[in-house]
Amino acid sequence: MANFISWALFALGVAHIGFGLVRFRIALADACAAGFIGQFKAPEIRRSAFWFLMCGPLLMATGQVAVHAVAVSDLWLLKLIGAYLFVSCGLGVAAFPKSPLWAPFVLSVFFILAGYGVPA
Repeated sequence: MANFISWALFALGVAHIGFGLVRFRIALADACAAGFIGQFKAPEIRRSAFWFLMCGPLLMATGQVAVHAVAVSDLWLLKLIGAYLFVSCGLGVAAFPKSPLWAPFVLSVFFILAGYGVPA
């Protein structure tokens, strides 16, 4: 199960990028047409596009580290990944309850359980 949730986190990052490219295509095209560098300060939609897309590779990297932790049976690292996700996504869900941060928040619980050797 830990391997599945690790790959699920990685897939969530891929989906984040894919969705972001579709959702923010106009803002991204406008920023690129304007020269890209320094073009994400304003308007707000460009800032949102930038930060939304930046979350994708971070989720992918975290998922990849979790895949490695599962492969080498590093339970401490799985707990650590779960704790970071739990706190950051927990704060995000508290601040913005209707956000999609519920997905990695739920995964964080499974990472923590896997880190304690609890089979899911």
